[in-house]
Amino acid sequence: MSGVNGSNQDVDIDLAQLFRAIWQRRAVVLGSTALVAALAFTGANLMAPNYKSETRILIEQRAPAFSKTDANPPTSEPVLDELNIASQVQLLQSVDLIKQVTRDFKLYDRPEFNADVRGSLMTRILVMLHLKKSPLDLAPEERALEAFKEKLEVYQVEKSRVIGVVFDSRDPALSAAVPNAMAQLYLKLQSGAKLDSNNETSRWLEPEIATLRERVKAAEEKVASYRSTSGLMSTGDNSTFAGKQLTDISTELARVRGEMANAEARAENVRTALAAGRAADTITDVVGSPMIQRLKETESGIQSQISDLSITMMEGHPRLKGLRAQLSGIREQINSETRKILASLENDANVARLRERQLNQQLNSVKADSARAGEDEVGLKALEREATAQRQLLETYLGRYREAASRMDSNSSPADARVISTAVEPTEPYFPKVLPIVIVAAMATLVLSSVIIMILELFSGRALKPVTAAGSPGPAPERAPAPAKAPSAPAPTAPPVAVERRQKPVTPMAAALADAVAAMRPVSAAAVMPVKTGKAGQVPAPADEMVEAAEPDLSQTVGIAAEDDFSIQAVADYLIRGEISTAVGISPSGDDGSTAMVMLAREVSKAGRKVILIDMTGSACPTRLMADIPGLPGITDLLCGEAAFADTIHPDRLSHAHLVPSGTADIDRAMRGADRLSMIVDALTDAYDLVLVECGPADIDSVTRLTHNRPVDIILSMPRPEEEVLEMLMGEFDQAGYSDVILMSGLRPSEPVKKSGRRAA
Repeated sequence: MSGVNGSNQDVDIDLAQLFRAIWQRRAVVLGSTALVAALAFTGANLMAPNYKSETRILIEQRAPAFSKTDANPPTSEPVLDELNIASQVQLLQSVDLIKQVTRDFKLYDRPEFNADVRGSLMTRILVMLHLKKSPLDLAPEERALEAFKEKLEVYQVEKSRVIGVVFDSRDPALSAAVPNAMAQLYLKLQSGAKLDSNNETSRWLEPEIATLRERVKAAEEKVASYRSTSGLMSTGDNSTFAGKQLTDISTELARVRGEMANAEARAENVRTALAAGRAADTITDVVGSPMIQRLKETESGIQSQISDLSITMMEGHPRLKGLRAQLSGIREQINSETRKILASLENDANVARLRERQLNQQLNSVKADSARAGEDEVGLKALEREATAQRQLLETYLGRYREAASRMDSNSSPADARVISTAVEPTEPYFPKVLPIVIVAAMATLVLSSVIIMILELFSGRALKPVTAAGSPGPAPERAPAPAKAPSAPAPTAPPVAVERRQKPVTPMAAALADAVAAMRPVSAAAVMPVKTGKAGQVPAPADEMVEAAEPDLSQTVGIAAEDDFSIQAVADYLIRGEISTAVGISPSGDDGSTAMVMLAREVSKAGRKVILIDMTGSACPTRLMADIPGLPGITDLLCGEAAFADTIHPDRLSHAHLVPSGTADIDRAMRGADRLSMIVDALTDAYDLVLVECGPADIDSVTRLTHNRPVDIILSMPRPEEEVLEMLMGEFDQAGYSDVILMSGLRPSEPVKKSGRRAA
């Protein structure tokens, strides 16, 4: 704040004075607070108390217990979503429901609900001016209805299906009775709606059921008539007579074919055995014959007798001859019987073959009949589907009709809601709360009175104080280490006196980052700057110190003629005319030298050149002077990869110059990405006419690493040059091989210095 009491000196708010002023008037503050608290206590006790009570209703689907069986199909019920609950809230606020409660409790006779008749003074004035309708023009019920709506609150409990009904009144009994009455009326309304729905359903279903019965009867008659005319007699297992007959014949044909194949195989076996002359007892069908078995037994007995008699009798004995003749006859009988068995088997095969032919003929006939029946069955199935659909629809209507008829009683149709919390008569009023009202009024009075006192102090100027050096922000200047060797002072020869230009030193942070910068090389320039020392004002320094700092010149300190000029303006002119686009600033004295570099950047910007300053100082002095707000991303954020390139470039608040702040990232992390610094400087050189790198105090080794093999201007910023310090620095630069270093001392004395504690540019 500046310009107080007609002065241009910057001022600041004296917070201590503000608190002292409040303390000095503490009696007034406390007295007004106590007075307002007493008035609030009295007013709160004089107010008519209001009572509030609440009823809560749960919305859920409810049905009679007798209807909850698996036999009854589920009926369509409304989905209890958010929209349904919101609709029930609106139903509880319906005018019809409110009117019913108003009539039941005769609220229009209560003064609480008829207060608009008296009206306030403002209401009467508006009515007289015809800006508002007179309350007397409304019926008592209408006035009570409006008052009821103001006292009623219906809301949905968050994330639930519960609806709260809240009502406030001066009568505690009425505040509890009204929500309960509204809940009961709402439940009756819901149940009545279900009864109406059941009645309408019953009335509609009766004629529909009668019509459907006739349709079902006609459809079933059509099915029976079509079945009889088409000969599609049902066998009871969902198949026709032709289909059943076809199945039976197919089964019998398969059996006969199996028997025929078996008989042919047996006959062929016997025939083959006889042709081969094998014994009959090797054939299964022959061995199984009873006749063959008896003949075999007789043959065996005769052979036994022949064996016994052949021992005692001769071969030609008649008895042996007779037995052998008898044995031969037996064998002829066995062969004859075998041939009979073969003939029997062949006869069985022929019979099976004839049976197969007959069954094939029957099968072909039945197939033709079945094909005709299949064509007729298509029409039959269509008629059956129609009859089935009509029958199912009739059964559905009958079930719904029975259910609707059973719910005709109001007790059997519960509402889709139930009361889960009944309103009870409150014992304490919800308004007014005496203690909170008194506390709020007292605190508001205390704060308001304190604010008024502070405003009066500010406007009177007693709470303002001029800005002094002690109150200036920023750390104390730092000192660079003194070099070991002092160079000789430059002689005032030609118009331009050269204070050698050499490569750039770095601040503590820049020294750490300089290892990655290996693209700068010192270039000598024999440019000579006319020197006349002034002083670059420190940002927070008062005006008298700035003027005093502008008085010494180099002719008295380092032996340079008074007509030579080392001012900020002269250095700016040199940089504007020069061809080198990068300059490194070194400030051995700390923040005052960094301030001069900020002034140099602004001076170059005034000449229409695009200039950017990179803040690599440890104290971030250029950032504080040029940035609008603190904490902006800068060079350390860029080196750490935490910010984009464009996000680290910010405009100067007082000129067209740009700034890359020191940044907010950790310096140790930035050191690991220091190899990117040379690329950053190259990119900025392509975009700007001049890139200034302010390093603050720095050692020569760091400057050497930072500026290696790159043409740069080295600027030694010393607003208060001292002979010994300057000689030591120049000797150090000379030993490091820097022959050209530009000295910059401060402003020209011819330029007036404003009496302002914030003269930074």
